[in-house]
Amino acid sequence: MNNTHTKITRFEDMTVWQEAQEFAVAVYKVTKHFPEDERFGIISQLRRASSSVSANIAEGFGRSSKKDTAHFYHIARGSLLESKNFIYLSARLSYIDKGVLDKLITNADSINQQITAILRYFKIYA
Repeated sequence: MNNTHTKITRFEDMTVWQEAQEFAVAVYKVTKHFPEDERFGIISQLRRASSSVSANIAEGFGRSSKKDTAHFYHIARGSLLESKNFIYLSARLSYIDKGVLDKLITNADSINQQITAILRYFKIYA
């Protein structure tokens, strides 16, 4: 979250949304090099899950109640964890190397920590 304690009025100003967008772009770039026969498999699943993270953060930002907002941040976190699963699977299938794996997982962990902090702020962590 923004550490300057200024009120964020647009989801585009949220660090977590920005990092989630960068994460999805990185996933799209990496999956361009996956085998063609994975187009409707891992590529599709990983792209869908990774792009869903920032989409749900944005949708949650626009909700009027804490409960609704938290619901979408929970969905964002679920999509993030789904993405991590497919990243690990991609590494096990040798579609990505250890360096790419480590970078994507580090990015995902940073996003997860920020989502958790937001949910704690709303006191809705369950």
